[in-house]
Amino acid sequence: MIQLAIISDIHGNLLALEAVLKDISDRSIDQIYCLGDLVDFAPWGNEVIDRIRAHRIPCLLGNHDERIAYDLPIIPLAHHDAIETANREIAINWSKQTIRADNKQWLAALPYNITLTYKSGSSIKNILLVHATLESNDAYMYRDDSKNELIAVLKERSVDVLVMGHTHQSYIQEQSDILFVNSGSVGRSREDDRKATYTILQIAETGIDAEIVKLNYAIDEVASAIYKSDIPNFYGDFLLKKAALV
Repeated sequence: MIQLAIISDIHGNLLALEAVLKDISDRSIDQIYCLGDLVDFAPWGNEVIDRIRAHRIPCLLGNHDERIAYDLPIIPLAHHDAIETANREIAINWSKQTIRADNKQWLAALPYNITLTYKSGSSIKNILLVHATLESNDAYMYRDDSKNELIAVLKERSVDVLVMGHTHQSYIQEQSDILFVNSGSVGRSREDDRKATYTILQIAETGIDAEIVKLNYAIDEVASAIYKSDIPNFYGDFLLKKAALV
């Protein structure tokens, strides 16, 4: 059996990343892939990038990574209120000023998606990794969204599993013999528990199974570091709020 760990949406949260990498190591999983969004909203954007680079973890270009790498304008999001919009602009501009030039160059060279093909026994399986969707790293695809048109495209490409991030809400869903997996967020979960979340794929001749892993980590320490930084307190409060999504 082949095992893969899929991580995503770290957002500068080094302590959450370290907890996830330790858990992956403890499970003796040596294949790790990252779906992007390494930066913004916690103080360790450079350290997170350095860690991914040091571990030689293949990584996709997330929408936040792309904005920092290419100094793209900050466009307000329709689902954010005025308070979050203002704090988001401050936080992203902080990243633009603090991410090192070599890390921006590294981000700019990341691929948009990755297709993995594995053979287990006589069975060949194709896994497509994207940050958000096939055609956009800004679009949102939730569990309840219709996937009928997407299924036709994936069938044409012989894709057995689509793994995505971006929404910060994990799920596993099977439709028309295609497995849809959202790996959740390592560093900025929008789920009520706020735990560091990632996915394990287990590939066997009989098929592919997915498991969502949720880990406790030192959220209080991350929030404290945010409060001591120039990143708005909004993002520390976000991590500490374990009730309704914000």
